[in-house]
Amino acid sequence: MSHRKFKAPRHGSLGFLPRKRCARHRGKVKSFPKDDKSKPCHLTAFMGHKAGMSHILREVDRVGSRSHKKEVVEAVTIIETPPMVAVGVVGYIETPRGMRSFKTVFSQHISDECKRRFYKNWYRSKKKAHTRTAQKWADEDGKKSIESDFAKMAKYCTVIRVLCHTQPKLFKLQEKKANIMEIQINGGEIADKVTFARSLLEKPISVKDLFSENEMIDIIGVTRGHGFKGVTYRWGTKKLPRKTHKGLRKVACIGAWHPSKVCWSVPRAGQFGYHHRTEVNKKVYRVGTKGDQKSASTAFDLTDKPITPMGGFHHYGQINEDFLMLKGCVMGPRKRVITLRKSLLVHTKRVALEKINLKFIDTASKWGHGRFQTDAEKKAFMGLLKKDREAME
Repeated sequence: MSHRKFKAPRHGSLGFLPRKRCARHRGKVKSFPKDDKSKPCHLTAFMGHKAGMSHILREVDRVGSRSHKKEVVEAVTIIETPPMVAVGVVGYIETPRGMRSFKTVFSQHISDECKRRFYKNWYRSKKKAHTRTAQKWADEDGKKSIESDFAKMAKYCTVIRVLCHTQPKLFKLQEKKANIMEIQINGGEIADKVTFARSLLEKPISVKDLFSENEMIDIIGVTRGHGFKGVTYRWGTKKLPRKTHKGLRKVACIGAWHPSKVCWSVPRAGQFGYHHRTEVNKKVYRVGTKGDQKSASTAFDLTDKPITPMGGFHHYGQINEDFLMLKGCVMGPRKRVITLRKSLLVHTKRVALEKINLKFIDTASKWGHGRFQTDAEKKAFMGLLKKDREAME
């Protein structure tokens, strides 16, 4: 009998335990970037929906690299990011047990999209949420208490965050409830933060106010769910020999006789996917604006074409609002809400500081073997359809 190796690296990482379904659908920011008072006040996070993927052609500008001044093709993900709306300000104070919310002030007008998030069943509810907070802004005593709350925030708080929500009506998805999150304000003194937060109330916040091209950002979201999976798929363990009794996609030995229990580190079948994940250092290749019919044009490819590919993004549709183009893939299926966060690090590497010069952005159909970049190009090659000729007559 041949020699058997008795030690081998384990299969799968234990750093992501427990591998169970995430409790929340929206990615949660568990730590915001470190505050720097010398910088002007700015927001540190945003939300968007994953639309789909495409590919780009660019010239690498990285001295010393083998691919310097050579063309490379890279995959990119498009995230649609319509403006968010600020509806509240939250102040936090330091305690021996960590941060504690001190004061919360809501704006006078809150949309139904946002109010839907406060109810389990909207059509059966009385829709009374935040009617009293709106009345506060109307009378003199209420205004005094609001001013008092803002003054106390400026005096006692150490962290100021803004309550912002998405606008589902702009996404054209079947969603009606807005996603709400607290976004931390960094930069400036506490009084400046409070003033900045007040100036944002009830106003749309655009993605280009936060992120710019060539910036490195972090993305937070929930991965695509795969349901209950076996050990071979879930942990990547080795399959047993062909003649194994009762199946071969198993773990042969799940532990010693004693201790008479299965150790937590032994691979087992169970839930795979729909896990909360944070991915750092995703490069922003382009920040698109609403209504730009040349959002997929470049200095080398002057064709007037929007970012939406022919036939629309697979199971998503058209991009009609602002968008971000990120290098590589993004967790979750299309339509999944993705949280975008400013990077926690100060970037010094050449890869992070590289200026991106796009030469070509692919807008061919993603439904099949797309050959044409625009509808006009297709008609020029294939000729007019019968319905097009009838329309011209």
